Parts: sequence; C-alpha cells; structure tokens
Amino acid sequence: MAGPLAGIRVIEMVGLGPCPFAAMMLADMGAEVIRIDRKALAGAVNPFPMLGTKFDVMARGRRSLALDLKQDQAREVLLQLVEQADVLLEGFRPGVMERLGLGPEVCQARNARLVFGRITGWGQTGPLAQAAGHDINYIALSGMLQAMGRADSPPAPPLNLVGDFGGGAMMLAFGVLCAVLEAKNSGKGQVVDAAMVEGSALLGAMIYGFKAFGSWSDQREANLLDGGAYFYDTYACADGKFISIGPIEPQFYALLLRQCEITDPEFDDQMNMEKWPALGAKMAAIFKTKSQQEWCALMEGTDVCFAPVLDMSEAPQHPHNQARKTFIEIDGVTQPAPAPRFSRSTPEVSAPPARPGQHSEAILKDWNIPEQLIVSLLEKKII
Repeated sequence: MAGPLAGIRVIEMVGLGPCPFAAMMLADMGAEVIRIDRKALAGAVNPFPMLGTKFDVMARGRRSLALDLKQDQAREVLLQLVEQADVLLEGFRPGVMERLGLGPEVCQARNARLVFGRITGWGQTGPLAQAAGHDINYIALSGMLQAMGRADSPPAPPLNLVGDFGGGAMMLAFGVLCAVLEAKNSGKGQVVDAAMVEGSALLGAMIYGFKAFGSWSDQREANLLDGGAYFYDTYACADGKFISIGPIEPQFYALLLRQCEITDPEFDDQMNMEKWPALGAKMAAIFKTKSQQEWCALMEGTDVCFAPVLDMSEAPQHPHNQARKTFIEIDGVTQPAPAPRFSRSTPEVSAPPARPGQHSEAILKDWNIPEQLIVSLLEKKII
C-alpha cells in the first residue's frame, strides 16, 4: 500500500533547513511534492555544495521544477499549479512571497482550499520578524539553549535539531496536515504560521512545567535531565568511547548497581542532589575500568536504560538499527529511513534527490499545463 499521504499534492518553494525537511517528511509519507527551484544565479557562492547532488538528503523523494519567478509568465504558471495543490510550503522572510505576487491572498484566490504553510525563525509578526537569524538564535530566545551544556561552559548548541527541525520543520508539517484535515470539513484553506521560537519553546513544555513546580534550576548541570544527575549522563570508557545511562526509576537504578557491582552505601541515596557530584565522580571511575564493548556485553538489552554512544558511521551498523531498517542507502548515500511506521501504509523514498530543474517539462505536463505554454517557457528560458 502507498504511503498514508498518497493523493496529497504539495508545492515546495525551495529554501534551506526546515522547509525542505518538512517537505521531505511529507514526500516520505507519500505526498506528491513538487520543488520550485530558482534558476541558478551565475557566480553565486554556494555555502552548501552538496545541494543539488545525491548527498542533498533532504531533497529526496520529489521532482524539481526550476522557474524564473521574476518573469510574469513564470508566476502565472506557478499559480496554475497552485490551483491544483493542497499545500504550499515556503520559508522566506515575511513579505517575500507577497513581493513576488505569490502571497496567501493571491494563491488562495486561485484555490480556496489551499493550505499556505510558512516557516520562519521569529514568526510572521513581532519586533524581530524581519531580522535575520539561525537555529541557535531562535532556541536562545525560547529559553531552551540556556538549559543545555555543562555548568563550567557556555550553553552548547544541540546541532540545529531543536530549532530548525524539531521546533521548525516538524511543527510546520504537523500544522499543515492539521489544516488539510480542517479544509476537508470547511472547504477553506488557511495560513499556517510556524515559528521556530515557538516550536522550540513548545518542545520544552515539560521542562517549563518542572520549573513552575520548583523542581528545575536555571543553573546548567544541576537538574535531573541535563547531566546534573550521575545516573542520567554519558561516561567515558577505558577505550575512549562513551556509553549513556538513564535509570531514573528505582528498579532500573537497582539493576545498574548490580550490573556494575556497586556496594558503596552512598549510592543508596539516589535522589539526594547534594551527593550527585561526588557520586558522579565515582561512577566515572567505574566506567573507566572497562571498554565500551565490555559494558555493552553487561548491560545492553537489560532494563538498566543503557546504550553505547555511537557516531554516525557506527549507528547504521548497530544490530537493532539494522533489524529495524532505521537507515537506508540511496545511490550509495546512507541516510535515515522514513519514520514513523504504519501497520498498513508503507512510507518509502520514491526517488533520489533531484537536480534543480531536472523534471521541469515532465511536471508541467503531468499537472496539465498546455503544451504550447511549455514550449513558450522553454523558448524564453523561463524554465
């Protein structure tokens, strides 16, 4: 059976980071996603040289149409595609699509059911709406960055996972699908304003609850889940590799002590935060006595809440990931497989990443753009 979003048509205005990731998620689930690439600018400096190649993993599963949107005829063609789409995704600064003549009012005048998904860092409105920024800035404003890292170091950037992808792309994908479902009842589309500040703040809902209750400190490495607890942390092994443990519950913690052959009575007072630093030092010394593999042999697969810390070369080779097919290979490029899994539907990657404009003519034909117009677009080098 095809993916659960089969039959949904999406137009993606190609950008960086969260917008292509959200489009990838929808394509992985079976939606037909058309990428609208801008025609290449001569002499442009590309800070991401993998874009447009097989290594551009976030571009997988969809075809590309390259349009010169400075041309009236190109914008008209895009609006003809909009008439047939369920969703349009864009990740430009507020006002860019309006200046192109492709804002929500124009698009929804052509297709009242269209869901217009917008992803920005700061949101479409507010004092910072027009300011440049990146993931690190958005999660800084949400309060989440301050909570990450060791006490004796500045806050540690968690790659760009929290803002761009967790708080951005996934919130955008969730929002547009909510709006698509609502449109089936109302017959009307709407604008989805996904802001990475708000999405990353939402990811911190539990932590904000802890803080309101009085059980979370603003000091890093002083809390249950931020490395403050010696039983919820990573440790170096004898071979220089690392392991992770997280036995918060008493029964899991008791098993950790047994597996590590710890009889020191100081460890009996698990939730005494005053003892955490000293017990952490003791735990570090214990884990230094064996290699990562030796600790795996003792604890992996038990209720200790244990896993080796793997790098991105090791993770695809782990037996659990292989059994679950967590990673796939496309054109020799190892990459994460579509997720989540479904009992009937089968999400899959339908195609490798496309070169910008690789499918321009085919897309226009498939979306019923008149042949005469396609010829004109080619002659004028608009596509």
